[in-house]
Formats: sequence, structure tokens, C-alpha cells
Amino acid sequence: MASFISSPKRVVFIGAAGEMCRIAIERFAAATDISLVLADINVAAIEALAAKLPAGRATAQKLDLYNRPSLLAITKGASLVVLGAGPYAKTSEPVLSACLENKVRYLDFDDDVESTTAALALHEKSKAAGVPFFIGCGASPGMTNVMAVDAAKGIQKVDTIDVCWLVGDERPGIGKAVLEHLMHIAAGPCLTWANGKATVNEYWVETGYAPIGHHGEMLLHETAHPEPVTLPRLFPNADRIRCLGGLHPAPFNGVARGLGVAVRSQNITLDEAVSFLLNLINNPNPLEGWEAGLGKASGYLRGGDISLKELWQAITHTAGALGPWRHAIFGMLDQIKTGECSTGDVLSFLLDSARGNIGPYCAGLTVRVTGTRNGMPVAQEKRTGVSGEGSVLFKDMAAITGGACAAFMLLALEDCSELSGVFAPEDCFEPQVFYEALCRVGVPRNELANLLEDGAEAKAHL
Repeated sequence: MASFISSPKRVVFIGAAGEMCRIAIERFAAATDISLVLADINVAAIEALAAKLPAGRATAQKLDLYNRPSLLAITKGASLVVLGAGPYAKTSEPVLSACLENKVRYLDFDDDVESTTAALALHEKSKAAGVPFFIGCGASPGMTNVMAVDAAKGIQKVDTIDVCWLVGDERPGIGKAVLEHLMHIAAGPCLTWANGKATVNEYWVETGYAPIGHHGEMLLHETAHPEPVTLPRLFPNADRIRCLGGLHPAPFNGVARGLGVAVRSQNITLDEAVSFLLNLINNPNPLEGWEAGLGKASGYLRGGDISLKELWQAITHTAGALGPWRHAIFGMLDQIKTGECSTGDVLSFLLDSARGNIGPYCAGLTVRVTGTRNGMPVAQEKRTGVSGEGSVLFKDMAAITGGACAAFMLLALEDCSELSGVFAPEDCFEPQVFYEALCRVGVPRNELANLLEDGAEAKAHL
């Protein structure tokens, strides 16, 4: 891809070994000739990544981001610091603090509510320092925030905003930080916006349907994400702003909820839950650990003959031996009770897991806005298109998050020289300009057909 930016600028990536950050690095490097510093505690991974980039473009440097002198040294003088290491509830504060002291620009794809709220509280300090901090610049939050602004276009009074995401089956390959985040958002108090004010709900309880990509209506669950925290600043008169998320295939939602509740109630530890999920996702025979507990019943399961009643009895009699599996299956059983899944759905999921089968990839982003125009009710939505193998924008979670981050980086370096303070994407990035930036980092225009306006004159520097 042709170079669009030519300058002696230096961009520092912290947590560069992560899969999402790797995509951001590769996409950004293809669209610019800016010097890159890849920093991570995993030196081997970032050295291998640097070697894949054009000669002389990137240097690799070992960094423990909790070592403040090292962090200050590596961020000093940077044109932009990108934090790609999660979970952000643990990682953002030290990096934000270092960028504030060094007075350098900062950007992340933070998807934790607590760290987002803490970053927003730094607005006056970063404004006084004369530098902008761009937070939540990934897929959700990030692209969804921009899509919300786009979907609200022309609506005179915004009543509701539903920000929706669906993540498909990405076995194997999901990292530990992502799974820790999943456990964090699967159970507990959820800060949201309801009845025109900040409200606390329970994760995963409230549900809604939304069309995702070309996959039709999907059942999704309310979850804690930053969009209901940042969007009310732009739409303070909205009655309801919520984030609805889901996993595909559907029984994964039960697994997440069951484990999340167990962690929340301290029946298992976070490490136990994450280790279990890592095994489920990456082990070609993930049921191996529970065969001893289920005994003969697991043999029936492999043949597809076990009934829900038999499965329930096996769990009841062998709960201690099952460990985290007990909570995961209880979560799926709750789905059956509420009608979210059928017995056949759950048994098929377990059978496919036992055989290592992975279904077609199903994922996407949708934002739906309702309100009034000229006194009449109106509803508008924006959504992504194709997903999975063969697509660029939404090949997987890393592609959509890393690609969106790279596009936000271009705009943060080019179009935001006058800004200082803390900004979410809806505060400063115009939708059509952002979509054009996605094209500049390698997303085919046809994959953005649902979003790009025909004949629109983008403000991006082409």
C-alpha cells in the first residue's frame, strides 16, 4: 500500500506482542513510513514481528510497563503512544500517567468501564498538559461509537441507542487477557444508561435482538462496555443507551455466564475460569478433563445419545469432580430453562467440542438508534457486513479491533493537532472520515458498503 504519511515521527506500541496490537501495527505500517517502537515483555514475539516489517521500520524493546523509569524513557518524545496490553483495568493507569508526565499523545482500545471512567477523569490534566488522549479506539468501543453518531444523523431527538456486538467461534487462539475481560463482563454490576441517567444493572440479564451482518436477528445480552458511559455525554437526553453483546455459537454465552457467576460468587477463582476457557478453546480434546467425572455418560455424549435429564443427573452426582465444567454446564442449562437454547443446541455444542468441530464464523457490529424527526418516530441502524474467512474488516476479533485501531491512529496523528484533553471516538472522529481511514489501512471498500456514503467527500488526507 502506498505511503500516506512521511515524517520523522515515532510511534510507540506497548503490548505489541498481543494479537490485536499486532494487526494494528501491520496495518498502520503498511499505510505510513513512520518509525515504530515495539515494546513488550515478550521480546521473542516482538522481534519476530519487527523482522516481518520493512527493514529499518521498527525496533523491538523489552518493557515491563509497571517499571515506571523504563516506561517514562520509552515514551519520552513519542508522537503517539498506543497501549495494546490488557486487561486495561490493570494496564492503562501507569501508561496514561507516563504520557501525562512526558506530555505525549496516547491512544488505546480500552474496553473496561472502570479504566474508561478513570481516563475521562484526566481530561483537565491532559488539557492543561496540551496533549490529547484517545480512549476506546478499537471495535467496541471505537468503531461502534462512530457508528452511533452515524446512525443518529438526522434524528432530532434521540431516545435509545443499542450498541451491539457478536463474536464468533475463534478456536483456537484467543488470549488470556480477552478471556479475563469476558469473565469480568459476564456477571456482576453493569454500569449503563437507563431512564435518562446512569444506572447499575446486572450483567447478561437484560436481552435484545439485533441483525448482525448477513446472519439475521441474534439474541444478545446486556453487558458492561464503555459506550453507555461515554455516549451519554453526546446524547444526554437519551432515555436508554446500552451495550448488547453475544458469543456464537449460542451455548458459549451460557458457558461465559456460568463461569462468570461462579467467579463472582467465589466458587472458583478467576485463574481457574480462564484456565478452563483456554483449555476449551485451544485443546483439540477439551472434554478430556471431565470424562472421569461424568463417567459412562460422557461416552453417550460422544455418541449423541445422552438426554438432558441424564446430563443433569451426572452433573449432580459428580459436581466436585467436574470443577469449572459444572458451572459452565449449569450456565448452559439456564439457557435451556429460559428458552435461549434448546437441549439439542447444548448437546450439539458439547458433541462438536468433543470432536473438535468448529462451525461457520458469525460475527459483526450493529448500532440501532431510535428517536423522532419532525415529530414522527424514526429508527436508523448501521452495521458491518461480511465476516470470517476471506474478509479483511471482520476476519476475526483481532482483525476488526486492530484494523479499527490503525485507522484511528492515522486520524489521531493527522487531524487532531488542535486537540487537548481526553476523547472517546464520538467526540472527534467524523464517521465518513473514519470509514475512509479504514480503507486506507487495507479494508476493501465493498466490505464497508453498508457504511460508506456514495459520492461522499471524505475529509481524510488521501
